[in-house]
Amino acid sequence: MRGRFRKSVHFIAFLADRTAKVNDDKRWFEINNVEEVPSPSLLIDIGRVKSNLQRMIRWAGQRGPEVLRPHVKTHKLPQIVQLKLKAGITKFKTSTIAECEMTAEAGGEDILMAYQPVGPNIRRFLTLVETFPDCRFSTIVDCLEIAQQLSDEATRIGAVIDLFVDLNVGMNRTGIHVGESAERLYRFISESPSCNAVGLHAYDGHIHHTDPETVVNLVYEAFTPVWEWKRQIESRGLVVPKVVGCGTPTSKLMLQNAPDCDVEVSAGTSVLWDAGQPTFSPPMDFENAALLLARIISRPTESTLCIDVGHKSVAAEMQPPRIVFRGLEDAEFVMQSEEHLVLKTDFAADYPVGSVLYGMPVHICPTVALYDHVWCVQDGLAIERWPVTARARQITI
Repeated sequence: MRGRFRKSVHFIAFLADRTAKVNDDKRWFEINNVEEVPSPSLLIDIGRVKSNLQRMIRWAGQRGPEVLRPHVKTHKLPQIVQLKLKAGITKFKTSTIAECEMTAEAGGEDILMAYQPVGPNIRRFLTLVETFPDCRFSTIVDCLEIAQQLSDEATRIGAVIDLFVDLNVGMNRTGIHVGESAERLYRFISESPSCNAVGLHAYDGHIHHTDPETVVNLVYEAFTPVWEWKRQIESRGLVVPKVVGCGTPTSKLMLQNAPDCDVEVSAGTSVLWDAGQPTFSPPMDFENAALLLARIISRPTESTLCIDVGHKSVAAEMQPPRIVFRGLEDAEFVMQSEEHLVLKTDFAADYPVGSVLYGMPVHICPTVALYDHVWCVQDGLAIERWPVTARARQITI
C-alpha cells in the first residue's frame, strides 16, 4: 500500500519543487533519438539505475550488500537483476511465482517470495524448488494450515523448504501478531522434517513520513515487540536466524538503528524511484531512473492539452495527479480515461500537437506492469527494448 495521495495545491507544488531540482540544467531526461520511440513508452536510464544501486549498497556500510534483499516487483526485469548481481547483491524479494522464476533465470541465488502461497501456488512454489536446485527459495506463512500444506507437499517430493513466519507489525494487511499463536507456528516449522524455520518477515508498509526522526520512532514502535519476542522464543529453544523487513522509506534507517541481530531490508522503489516516494519518505537522494515518454495528441481548447497517457499507461490506483510532466508540473488535472489524459495550463499554446513530454509516474511499480517492454536508455539514446518478463502471471511454472 502506498501513501494516500490527494489532489491538492500543496501536493502539486511539492512535486514541482522536487522535480525542478533534479538536474534540469542537464535535461538528462531527453533522449536524442526520440523519433524512433513511439508513445506512450516507459524509459529506464541504465546509468541512473546503477547509481541508485550504489546508493543502496552504501547503506550497508561494512556489513556489505548481503544485508540487502531488494524487491524485484518494482522493475520485473532480468537485466536489472543482473545489474544487482554485478553490484554484489545476491538476495532478492518477490511477490509472485513469475517474479521468482524470472529472478532465478537471471542468476539470483537467494529468493524470498514474500507472499503466502495458497491453492495451486503451493505446488507451483515447490516446482520452483525442483526446477532451480542451485537457487535457495523461501516463502512466508502466517497460519498453521498453510504451513502444514507446504510441509505435506515438500514431503511428497522429498524436498525441504525454507519458511519465514510473517508478522503483522501494524500494516494489518497480512501476518500474525507476536504471541502464543506465532510461537506455535514457528515451532511447528522448526519441528517439521520438511521445513526449515529461517526467520521472521515483518513488512512495515504503513510507516510513511518525510521526517527521519519520526520514521525512526515509528520503526522503533513497530519493531520493538519483534525484537523482544524474538529473544523470548530463542530463550525457549527456538532458533531465529534473521529478520527480513522494511520497505523503501524505512530500510536505510533500520540498518542504522537495528539492534545487534541479522536484519535484511527490502527497499524496491529505490532502484527506479518515482514522483510519489519523496512525498512520504525521508530524504533519500535517489535519482529518477524511469520516465514515461508521451506526446500531445490534441489541444481541445485554448488552455487544455490531451496527452496519450491514459489509465492503461500509468498506474491508476492513486488519486490524481498520477504523473508529473517536465515543464508542466503546475498543470491542472482535468480528466483521464483509458487512453487519454487532459491537463489545463496557461502554457498550452507552447505545446503544439505532436510535442514530446517526459513524465514521472507517482507510483512506478504498477506502472511498469502495464508495459510489455521498456526502452533501455544509455548516454541519451534509447538503445534497445527489454521485455518486462515478470509482468506475466505465469512464465513456464
